[in-house]
Amino acid sequence: MRKRSWTFYVQALGLAGFYLFALTANGWFLWRAWKLYQLGDAWVPALVLGTLLGPIFLLFSWILSLLFFKIVLRKREAVIRPAPLGINPSEEIIVEPVLGQPSKGFLLATVALASVGLWALVALGWQLYYGLGVTGLNTPVFWGFYITNFVFFIGISHAGTLISAILRIVKAEWRRPITRSAEVITVLVLFFGAGNILLDLGRPDRALNVFLQGRLQSPLLWDVCSITTYLTASTLYLYLPLIPDIALLRDRAKGWKGKFYELLSLGWGGTHEEREVLERCISIMAIVVIPVAISVHTVVSWVFSMTVQPMWHSTIFGPYFVVGAIFSGIAALIIAMAILRRVYHLENYLRPIHFENLGILLLVMSCLWLYFTIAEYLTTWYGGEPEHMRIFYSKLTGNYSIPFWTMVVTCFVIPFFILASPLGKKVYGTVLSSIPVCIGMWLERFLIVVPTLVRPRLPYATGTYTPSWVELSLFAGCLAVFALLYALFTRIFPIISIWEVREGKERAEEEVVARIRTYFPT
Repeated sequence: MRKRSWTFYVQALGLAGFYLFALTANGWFLWRAWKLYQLGDAWVPALVLGTLLGPIFLLFSWILSLLFFKIVLRKREAVIRPAPLGINPSEEIIVEPVLGQPSKGFLLATVALASVGLWALVALGWQLYYGLGVTGLNTPVFWGFYITNFVFFIGISHAGTLISAILRIVKAEWRRPITRSAEVITVLVLFFGAGNILLDLGRPDRALNVFLQGRLQSPLLWDVCSITTYLTASTLYLYLPLIPDIALLRDRAKGWKGKFYELLSLGWGGTHEEREVLERCISIMAIVVIPVAISVHTVVSWVFSMTVQPMWHSTIFGPYFVVGAIFSGIAALIIAMAILRRVYHLENYLRPIHFENLGILLLVMSCLWLYFTIAEYLTTWYGGEPEHMRIFYSKLTGNYSIPFWTMVVTCFVIPFFILASPLGKKVYGTVLSSIPVCIGMWLERFLIVVPTLVRPRLPYATGTYTPSWVELSLFAGCLAVFALLYALFTRIFPIISIWEVREGKERAEEEVVARIRTYFPT
């Protein structure tokens, strides 16, 4: 037997590493349950969470194993290079950003975004050296910009995996050119959501206490578990549909890029058996990722609603947060698609119908958001509890009235009147609706977090909160570095799923032929 390629051993090592990660995750729940039991603390939540999440990580391991044994260890000799896969002339525009040289505009944008990121690093160093005293956080406002950004970024993450999975399950064919641009948003933005928690800690090293001393009955630890699961699922869900396109690049790229693509392509040859296995894995992930995604923002809402603070202790927060997350996620996706369409000249792939359909979804979510907002505030007003009414009136007529009514205008009034008009069928119409939605949804998160803390029930004076230059710089840095990483992704992988678009065209032609044949005798 001929000697196997180096890629085989690296791929096998990667699979073993993921199995180790999955087993460690399962073992951690058992270890925490045992430690809590020894301390006489509540240990049942650890077993419950382990029972729910442990099998999910093992399922992810099984999916990777299936790919490894069905593709990498296929029946033919593993060292034989698969036949080259071709790219159609119409698809050259998709791979040109990956295989071509970056333009001056791209380089200038990269430098600008990197400069903002470097300034954010300066602000981070300043905070680490002098402590959280350099921020606007104080007593009693212990949460501010960082927690607002955390909730906002986690919400934006629903742009990709959740929307893509739902559209895939309902077999919405128009989804094919947009799924990857959505899924990349999810994976990248989750890092910045989790990163803002580390910023709020002041000392990032204390995050280790979550794993070493964490109490599983705390919603904060539920957050850690759900976000880790969601990030793992989203990364795998992004990678699976990338495999055939990586194989296309493998046969075109040279040098280190060619070796990099050869490693990630798993020896993909495009055979019927390989496609069946891949479709099976993607379908399983699409089903699994939907409840995981919904649970993430539900658990984020529980960080607030599991307390008894005024206008936080609400049973409606779970669905309210999920609706807001999908709402802001769709808006972020539309903006990203418009930029990609303009910069990479993808008008033939990201067509007006895609923006129109997403605009319809955005309009529906805007109406749902308004419904939940009215339900939340009307119930609070009707109850008339003094502690709640202090927060209520501070938003509607007090210090926070300007951001509150700005939120209403940007989240409902502007998108509703644009999307409900003929302008909503235009690309620029949906983009004009999406930009204020992102602004308004950030304001909504801010209005949930800060006003309740400013007016505590404890014997403190009414607090104030004004973000410092450190917080503003780190927020700008998060946005800039996210945009930078997204741009770099488009230079490494195709932002349009080539094989899925091909498959969609083939199926459309087959359906047309089958429909025409029904008109004639057999």
